[in-house]
Amino acid sequence: MNNEDEFYDAVTGLESDESYEGSAEMSSKVASTIVNDSNSAKQKTNGSQPQENGIRKRRTTLPAPMFSRSDFSVWSILKKCIGLELSKITMPIVFNEPLSFLQRISEYMEPTYLIHKANSLADSVERMQVVAAFAVSAVASQWERTGKPFNPLLGETYELARDDQGFRLVSEQVSHHPPVSAFYAEGLNNDFIFQGSIYPKLKFWGKSVEAEPRGTITLELLKHNEAYTWTNPSCCVHNVIIGKLWIEQYGTVEIINHSTGDKCVLNFKPCGMFGKELHRVEGYIQDKNKKKLCVIYGKWTECMWSVDPSTYDSFKKSEKKWVEPRKPKQNDDSDRSENDEADDMPEVQETVQVVPGSKLLWRVASRPPDSTQMYNFTNFAVTLNEMDPELIGVLAPTDCRFRPDIRAMENGDMALASREKERLEEKQRGARKERAKNEDEWKTRWFQLSTNPHTGTPDWIFTGEYFDRKYADCPDIY
Repeated sequence: MNNEDEFYDAVTGLESDESYEGSAEMSSKVASTIVNDSNSAKQKTNGSQPQENGIRKRRTTLPAPMFSRSDFSVWSILKKCIGLELSKITMPIVFNEPLSFLQRISEYMEPTYLIHKANSLADSVERMQVVAAFAVSAVASQWERTGKPFNPLLGETYELARDDQGFRLVSEQVSHHPPVSAFYAEGLNNDFIFQGSIYPKLKFWGKSVEAEPRGTITLELLKHNEAYTWTNPSCCVHNVIIGKLWIEQYGTVEIINHSTGDKCVLNFKPCGMFGKELHRVEGYIQDKNKKKLCVIYGKWTECMWSVDPSTYDSFKKSEKKWVEPRKPKQNDDSDRSENDEADDMPEVQETVQVVPGSKLLWRVASRPPDSTQMYNFTNFAVTLNEMDPELIGVLAPTDCRFRPDIRAMENGDMALASREKERLEEKQRGARKERAKNEDEWKTRWFQLSTNPHTGTPDWIFTGEYFDRKYADCPDIY
């Protein structure tokens, strides 16, 4: 068996007593179903209603509340996966949230205003500060997002255009094993380009799931002829078996300005034994001669600040040093299973202590009041799978808004979502076998494997052809 035969795209693990018939007919009716859903959603959420000023008002809630995971035991599935890479492990649909990973990637663009702000600044160090804040803010939406996005099908795409934020984005699943997602975004005023390819490597360690990001992210500020590159920190979801789920980000992120030689080094700190460092980010900007130009600090869940290095050092020296004693664990048998126990989530310490003279770079936006009933989505995330009927004839047929499993899950029909997920994965396996039989190589549509001109490393580069709207050769993946 070769590597391409290992299509463990996740049998859902959620069975229904009803047999599923007419899946092909269902697939052909997805678009009309979306129209009906959109029309009914208008009345509930104003999701597709135009505002008085002519700007379309996007929805503020999901069509159905999040299902309960409390009655589902995951240990029987995960106990055999310890130390393994999860992209090749069957995962039940109850782990998911109703978004594709391609849509999750687009959440980088939520704080696009920071890119516009960086473009407006004349000083390169000030621009680097804002770019660093943008890099940190990109992971802020992951806080409390313990659901796993759907694995994109090979050839799946996602397009997002936001006139109100001044950008448009397109992404494509360019490889399945290993899973690689490529994306490209540009400013509507031709003022920036933001692109990259992500290869997330997931591993299960018994009580936690670790996501190791791979792939380079590139931001170009065209007005200043500058290019910045970086990779994201690692992420860990604790207590996937028992206890309360909680997330931490950790690792070092280096942002390089390839035009000036300036570098920003950000340390996403692990929570530590007593949890004092939970969510904290601390780093600095240095010039090409390694002279520290400013300090950046804060929390990736809250805000980021910048301050002069000497001011920061003086404040730290004068700061009273104390450590709050750790509270002993409660001996609660209800939190024990299979000779294991939950990792206590550390108490979140006092909010960021602001050093006098600091400048605020970014503060996280508030979430919807009922976010906990919507997979802890942000306001931006709530809109990502919304289908405006006007888009149906514009989007590529491979756009993940057309995926019937995600649409069914969003609408609260878990049985249908499970069946559709299995059907799509079987269809993908069949297509791969047919290509192998005919000795056909898979060809990407909108991205090509090439070299990142700034780092010299392999990268998936946008061809620029997607927005020509020539979809005749798009694969039938749904």
